[in-house]
Amino acid sequence: MLRYGRLDGVERTRSARRAGRPAGSPPNRDAILAAAREQFTERGYDSATIRGIAARAGVDPALVHHYFGTKEDLFAAALLLPTSPREALDGVLTGDLDGLGERLVRRFLEYWSAAGGGIGDSIVGLLRSATTNDDAARMVREFVSREALGRIAEALDMPQPRLRAALAGSQLIGLALARFVIRVEPIAGADVETLVACYAPTLQRYFTGPLPGDVEPRPRQPGPGSGPR
Repeated sequence: MLRYGRLDGVERTRSARRAGRPAGSPPNRDAILAAAREQFTERGYDSATIRGIAARAGVDPALVHHYFGTKEDLFAAALLLPTSPREALDGVLTGDLDGLGERLVRRFLEYWSAAGGGIGDSIVGLLRSATTNDDAARMVREFVSREALGRIAEALDMPQPRLRAALAGSQLIGLALARFVIRVEPIAGADVETLVACYAPTLQRYFTGPLPGDVEPRPRQPGPGSGPR
């Protein structure tokens, strides 16, 4: 996924002419966000494009990049997420693999707790919609698989990294449903440290423990002259 720099004065002028409104005006930004929500819902995360979103909003694609940067950041803004998974995973995927489970659970709970000012309600609504609406489920699935689980899998130097990441993701999604959507007690009212202590060992086992289907490393072959004499 490419990053795009800020627009220079010429590009701003061109964007304003094509959009029919001055670049940087609130209507342009609001139109982009509305178009993004429609495109992500109709086409899913993978198939939605910056160009298609710009066309629906009636703006130049460069203006979309100017406001939001990447498609991942645009998705986060359109869905009122606190931050993108890339930023949320900063610091989690660095460091000792043996502590990844604890870092991930702790960051996940911090992410939800940071969703104040109605943003938390937006995430809960999105998660609830994904359980009953096929379009919402596809959108969430593609976004989470590519931008969150995909990055976790890339960081795992273990057999079956995508399965390991998906298993960990299933635990976190279940935690989110129980704590924030269905509000199952005592999980909904538990303090963060209790949940970290309960969930982190399970995630860590997924990351570093043996799984069915793991391919055992082949034994080293003896070198020339190393056999019995």
